[in-house]
Amino acid sequence: MSEQKPELSRVRRKRQNNKGNKMLNWMIAIVVLLIVLVGVKILSSDSTPENKEAAITETTPDDETGSIVSSDDETEAENNSGSSDQADDSEDDDSSKEGTVSDESGDSEDSGDSSQKKEDKKEGTVTYTASEDAVVDETVSNTSWEPVGTSQSGNHVSQYDGKSIDWKEKQKALAYATGMSENELIFWKIKNGGSPQKSIGIVSSKDKSKKYRVYLEWVDGEGWKPTQMDVLNTLDFDY
Repeated sequence: MSEQKPELSRVRRKRQNNKGNKMLNWMIAIVVLLIVLVGVKILSSDSTPENKEAAITETTPDDETGSIVSSDDETEAENNSGSSDQADDSEDDDSSKEGTVSDESGDSEDSGDSSQKKEDKKEGTVTYTASEDAVVDETVSNTSWEPVGTSQSGNHVSQYDGKSIDWKEKQKALAYATGMSENELIFWKIKNGGSPQKSIGIVSSKDKSKKYRVYLEWVDGEGWKPTQMDVLNTLDFDY
């Protein structure tokens, strides 16, 4: 019995060693398998579109902000640049159109200037001249004065009857020269001005604070036109 014990011990040790080797081999196999799985996973993740895009992404610093601009951003920037160029072209076209409108506006302004010139011409030049006449403070002339119009036709005959159309048109011309309405005036006298086509009218405001002597001249087809106006300081004179 004592002679078999060492053999049994060797067998047991051998079996134990075999079991230990098997366990070690399994562990090695598991580790290798894990390494393979991890490698496959890494390779598969590297091959995904996102990683591919990440792999080809170039980073460039933005000069102004220091931010990172990818190649995709550059592509988008180029697209935006193309859009901007198109927008600029569109704006240029709009500018051309606006220029046309502006030219039309300029024509309108020129037209406005012409109208203004006409108005200035219509306003004319008013001249005040001192008079040596004792009853006259000053004499006024206005280049803008025009004939007041007439409803008369044919050969003109000046009338002083106080009721005719010609008489009423004389009153209208006198009021026009003074800048007052006929209802605001007293017509003291309207008389012949030295020829058949000239008249003189003496008028004043209702309160007599304003007093005038107006010289009229007939214009064929257009009516009576003021030519001169004396600003009077009194009505107490022979008229």
